[in-house]
Formats: sequence, C-alpha cells, structure tokens
Amino acid sequence: MTFEPHGMHLIGGEWKETAQRFSSQPVSGASLQFSEADADVVDEAVKSAEAAFWDYGYTDRHARAAFLEKVAEEIERRGADITAIATAETGLPEQRLEGERGRTVGQLRLFASHIRQGDYLDRRHDAAKPDATPPAPDLKLVQRPIGPVAVFGASNFPLAFSVAGGDTASALAAGCPVVVKGHPAHPGTCEIIAEAIAAAAEKCGIHPGVFSMLQGASHEAGTLLVTHDLIRAVGFTGSLAGGRALFDLCARREEPIPFFGELGSVNPNFLLPDALANRGDEIAKGWAASLTMGVGQFCTNPGLMVTLSGPEADRFTEETADALSKVGSAVMLTEGIATAFRKGSDAIANACGVKTLIKAEARGRNAAPALYKVSAKAFMEDPSLAHEVFGPLGIVVLASNAQEMRAVAERLEGQLTCTLHMDNDDTEFARTLMPVLERKAGRLIANGFATGVAVSDAMIHGGPYPASTNFGATSVGTMAIRRFLRPVSYQNMPAALLPDDLRHK
Repeated sequence: MTFEPHGMHLIGGEWKETAQRFSSQPVSGASLQFSEADADVVDEAVKSAEAAFWDYGYTDRHARAAFLEKVAEEIERRGADITAIATAETGLPEQRLEGERGRTVGQLRLFASHIRQGDYLDRRHDAAKPDATPPAPDLKLVQRPIGPVAVFGASNFPLAFSVAGGDTASALAAGCPVVVKGHPAHPGTCEIIAEAIAAAAEKCGIHPGVFSMLQGASHEAGTLLVTHDLIRAVGFTGSLAGGRALFDLCARREEPIPFFGELGSVNPNFLLPDALANRGDEIAKGWAASLTMGVGQFCTNPGLMVTLSGPEADRFTEETADALSKVGSAVMLTEGIATAFRKGSDAIANACGVKTLIKAEARGRNAAPALYKVSAKAFMEDPSLAHEVFGPLGIVVLASNAQEMRAVAERLEGQLTCTLHMDNDDTEFARTLMPVLERKAGRLIANGFATGVAVSDAMIHGGPYPASTNFGATSVGTMAIRRFLRPVSYQNMPAALLPDDLRHK
C-alpha cells in the first residue's frame, strides 16, 4: 500500500488537524491516530459549504455531471490503495471491496447521466389565461437544491454508503455541497476517498467548499453538525438508536430540517405452502447463504422466515441448520458490532418459547451464525423478537394457519423489505398478504433474497419507521436526489430572471 493516512480533516479544499485525537481499530496492521472534530472545524466546514452553495447551487447541471464523473475517475485511480486500506480496517475481503468500489463509481456515473437527462427537475408550465375568471397567471415550476447537506457514513459499506456513497452522490447531483462525518470504523478509507473528491473538485474548477470531511469517534461532532443552522438536511445510514438521536436533534432545532435516516430492519420472509413443499431445500440453502453474506452485516439481512408449521417446515429448518453449521466464524466490522451481536443473540436465546437450533459462537471480534425457532404465538407476544440483531442470525417463525401468518405480518414494524417465497398455487395465499406487506415495506420481493440492492431508477431503499425516518424517500437509486431538492414556482417572472433549467431544456 502506498497511501499513508495523515489523520486530518478536509475543510474547503485544505487538510487541517485538531488537538484531540482518536485511534483507529484496524483488523490488521498498526493503529493510527486521527483528528477528532471540534466545534471550530465543524463550523468552518459548514460555512465553507454555505459559501460554495452560492456558486455550486447555481452551476449548470452538465458541469455537475462532469464533476461526478471526475470523482468516479479519481476513485478508480486510487483503486488498489483503497482496497488495501479498507481491507486492513474492516476485514472485508478484497473481492467484496472491489465490487463495492465498482458500485460506488457506478452510482456516481448514474447520477451524472440522470441530471443530464433533466427529468428529475419535474419542470411544469401553466400558461397565463388572462381571459379566465378569475384570470390565471403564468406559472413555471422547477426543482431547486436546498443548500448544504450533512452526510453520515455507514460502518458496513465503507465505500458505497460512506464518504462518496449514495447520499453524497445524490446531494452533489442536486447541487448541494456536502459535509461528511466519516465513520471511525474506517477513517483511513474515509480520508483517501475525500482526497479523491477534493482532487476532482480542483480539476473541474469547482468551489473547494463543495465537499468537506470531518473525522471523529465521539458523538459530539455529529451533534454539532446536525444542529448547525446552515445545514439544510441530513443523510444517515446506521443504527436505530443513533439515527433516532440525530433525528430528534434535527426536529428540535429552531428551524427543523429533514433527517433522511436508513436504520435497518429484519426483512421478513414469508414461505408459502407450495413453495415450501416443492422447493424447501433450495430455499433453505439460499436463506443460509443470504443470512451469512458479509457476516450478516447488511441492513437487508433476511432475519425472519415465517412459514406454516408441520413436517415440511421441520425439514426446512433442519436443512437451514445444516447449511449454517458449515459456515465458520468470521471477523465483524468492529468490536462494538461483535459485542452487540453477542448480546442480541443471547437475548433471543433466552426469550420465552424460543428454541436454539444453532448457538451463536462469538469470540472477540469474530462471530458465527445463529438459528432459532419460535411459534407465531410466542413471537407476537414478545415484540423484542422482531428487533434487528445485526449479524448472521435467523429466526424461523412457525404459524399454525394462514390467518396466523397474516397476523404476524400485521404485527411487524416498518421494514426495508418483505419477501414472498411462492409457487403458482400459492397465488391466492399471497394475495391475502400483499395489502399488509405493501404497508410495511419499501420493497417487496418474490422468490429471492433482500441482500443486494440494485442502483437504478425504480429502486426504493427505505420504508415506514423504524426502517427509515421518511417513508417517502429512498437512499438508493435515482429517486434519492429528491431528498435534496424543493419545488419553486415562478409567477409572471421575466425570462431573464428564471433559472437556466426553465429557460433552456
């Protein structure tokens, strides 16, 4: 690896350090020291973003598209170094990180293409009708950027949901400068990606305040960032507890701002009778593979499998247990995540009515899969069983009949995804569940698994609370840009004063 982190914050195109430091906790290699953001650097970063907005927020969208593409190029230029430091910090395998880097540059280029097309502007024109009663004015509408945006990187995706991830890409595409709070689980990775964005801004002649990155292991920097009166919105991917705390801070501001938090879920699966009978073994192996992908550290990890009790369900459970037993222990992203996984697993194992099929083996920073089963009745009597345990853990919920399976669905909180495993003869059964599932999740899946979120126009990665804090938004796909725009109408406005996107298509 040729990249050596210096541990500073990037503020308005300049690298700056602060007196207080924190230590990284890499899986391999030496721990490094990084600056801890304080009130002064947070204020400087946000004010730099506000200064940049008066320039960047009014740039031609084709220039912004070129900037996003240059960011992608600069990330690719640093590809080998990014993989090396991210592997050392997170323990994720090289192949996974190289794929995630491809996803990251791909979504940057997707947003570049999206804003060039211009459909996101939702331009509307109601021509004047002076002879109408009452007379109607000339009205033009277009979407405009909202101003500086704060972004919080996620621990489990050090590239695609972090410094240059979907929140940053969509905000920059909208015309909003970004201040990122880097994740302390991979600060070196944050630094090299910030370096790439700064290089792209310089090469494209973009105001340097368009992007800043603050390091920090404490909660103070995040609090200062979301409560700064110049921040206009927040993008967050992380835990329910952390996201809810920041959401409450945004709501309590003198001028409340939107908080777009993606907080995870248990992503329930409903295995219907004919699919269970015809493909139970196959689905069991697929579920085990999805549960353990990335040591289960996905917000879309499919933690629940709801099906009808009986011999076929017993066989399905045995097949799942057999597949999971062949998966060894693996390193988790942080010691804190591993500790939380152990505590969550123990809580489920000790819950009333729960039978342990595979006990979670977790030592130090490593974890192996866990599998439990419980009746639908016991599951519905204990709401804690429907709470996310971040890691490779699954629960089989056994319902006595179709009505009880629907009752389980009705009791669930908001989810990112819900999945139906079904064959043709299950269609009528599935129809009874669909109205419930549509109210519970942002994405409904048939005969697949939720792990894997396509970056595309039709993707929704969000859902009713607590899956996310805004059910009308997505953090993945081109619709993500809508979070950082607001509609403005122009009435009888001279053409010379209209935004360029209303004067020129």
